[in-house]
Amino acid sequence: MSQLLVSVLSFLVAIGVLVAVHEFGHYWVARKLGVRVLRYSIGFGTRVVGWTSRKTGIEYWLSALPLGGYVKMLDEREGPVAEADQPYAFNRVHPWRRIAIVAAGPGINIAFAVLAYWLVFMIGVPGMKPIIDAPAEGTIAARAGLGAGDEITAINGQEIADWQDLRMTLVERGLDQKAVTADVSAENGGQRRVTLDMAGVPAEPDELFATLGLSQYQPRATPILDHIVDDSAAAAAGLKSGDRIQAIDGQPVDSPSRLVEIVQASPGQRLSFTVVRGGQTRTVSVHIRAVDVDGQRQGRLGAAITVDPSALEGLQTTRQLGPLAALPAAGARTWELSALSVRLIGRMIVGDVSWRNIGGPVQIATVAGQSAAVGVVAFISFLAFISINLALINLLPIPVLDGGHLLYYAVEWIRGQPLSEAVQAAGQQVGMAALLLLMTVAFYNDILRLLG
Repeated sequence: MSQLLVSVLSFLVAIGVLVAVHEFGHYWVARKLGVRVLRYSIGFGTRVVGWTSRKTGIEYWLSALPLGGYVKMLDEREGPVAEADQPYAFNRVHPWRRIAIVAAGPGINIAFAVLAYWLVFMIGVPGMKPIIDAPAEGTIAARAGLGAGDEITAINGQEIADWQDLRMTLVERGLDQKAVTADVSAENGGQRRVTLDMAGVPAEPDELFATLGLSQYQPRATPILDHIVDDSAAAAAGLKSGDRIQAIDGQPVDSPSRLVEIVQASPGQRLSFTVVRGGQTRTVSVHIRAVDVDGQRQGRLGAAITVDPSALEGLQTTRQLGPLAALPAAGARTWELSALSVRLIGRMIVGDVSWRNIGGPVQIATVAGQSAAVGVVAFISFLAFISINLALINLLPIPVLDGGHLLYYAVEWIRGQPLSEAVQAAGQQVGMAALLLLMTVAFYNDILRLLG
């Protein structure tokens, strides 16, 4: 199955599941609080398939446009309501009921994330040990005395289980701009504690790790080309999946990072690759493509890189917990990601974090396909992460989103009467403009990623 088809199918599954969960929150709480539900739809637009419950009269639809969904409730603002049915209309119930119904969508997305991480922790989370490569001279890690093969086991006393843990913890601590202590285990078994000065580090995650000088340890092993991107420099040169890159222009290549380093430093150049394929050594001439990355020209090969699995033995780890221990761990992971996402959104608003981090449907589909290809644990983790972000985005105080409605109903509860129709209409227009701007940025970033 092609990667494109995997990405599309994974995207549809992910969006379908998360939208169904979100809208079910609205649907379930509305029914529990006495509001009549008329329709539960996954997707917008024309109905593709559906049925009507004989018992409740509720329509259940799967609609044509899969980028969302809705729960239609009885509401006098959308059409006439018989006098006998008015007590069951959404607009007639007390504001606290409306707040509960609206908040249930984001709320159940958070609950879904906890459930997903609970499953992940029970199945077992594969990862790489938090072992670092040699930091570049002058970086914060180098000044702290860290070296290749050092394993960071804790930050400020908080245990670090794997590389993902380390990355998330340091991104969060970087936002505090305060020094942190790191417990380190050396290759020879020695233990020590070092201080990393985080004052003035950039909030942008990738820039943060470059400033710190921290990168994942690369075992000394011949890099192997995995997936070759269509219409890339690697494809044009005839490189194939499974090729082992031994040297470039006569320089030995003993790790994936070394291969990436040489390629990125050679935009637009023609390099001579010494390749082992099927037991035979050959020379392949490759014209490295030039791409713009944050205003700088970099070379790009267009191939995923791996190494012989045996070289990774001893670097891999799996975190697996029992049902009882997995629950608080899942709650903690959900809380940590939620808090970090909120802080990064705030930094994005003030300009400390680039808006290029916002991804649209193409980016989501790409990551969905990649996670699905890795395995069920990676895909469930992806669903949990997207569910958290779906909840947070919906809670933004923007009219047309759940957060905007929550703001309106809270003000109505405090004032004892709703805002005027003119104010609400103006808010809807502002909300639509903000949402359109957000979607435009997301699609623009998707296009930039597609163009390399």
